[in-house]
Amino acid sequence: MNKRAALLLATVSAASAFGLCGCMGSSGGGTTTSSASAAAPSSSSSAASSSSEVETLKTSTVGGQTIVVDGDGKTVYFYTVDHAGETKSACTGGCATLWPAVTSASAPTLQGVTGKIGSITTADGKQQVTVNGMPIYYYAKDTSPGQVNGQGVAGVWYVLGADGSMIQAPINAGSPSMSGTNGY
Repeated sequence: MNKRAALLLATVSAASAFGLCGCMGSSGGGTTTSSASAAAPSSSSSAASSSSEVETLKTSTVGGQTIVVDGDGKTVYFYTVDHAGETKSACTGGCATLWPAVTSASAPTLQGVTGKIGSITTADGKQQVTVNGMPIYYYAKDTSPGQVNGQGVAGVWYVLGADGSMIQAPINAGSPSMSGTNGY
């Protein structure tokens, strides 16, 4: 194996390890916004997950569960290492690459979502959307609307219910292209 192939393999292996381990990070700093109307301009933290900010959060039924997705149908997740009301995400570094923050220039329009919307400031100054005080994320391995590959990853990543609750039950999206409910 040449050096370039070995480096590529090492990079892919490291990225996969982040997904399996849950990507533990640290907490602290930032600003919490508790009202749905206050959020500053920002853009998505990862081009792999979204090329623009979320404008709408809505509900969708996947595998018999009503979950929260963005306006394009892309699933959003909670990270159980985060805690409601904290002012900074616990998902940093490589974790934030695999689990990019859902950001918004202003409070997203809600369609069927009853959880309380707010925001916190990310390390790079963007406004990460929160639901019931918990930051929300995309999963880079969800490449199409309706995928839930991040559900249950490492026992710390879960989809959101319409009321902002965490859904921990396995979700089978019923698509033959799915790699399983745990995304590995």
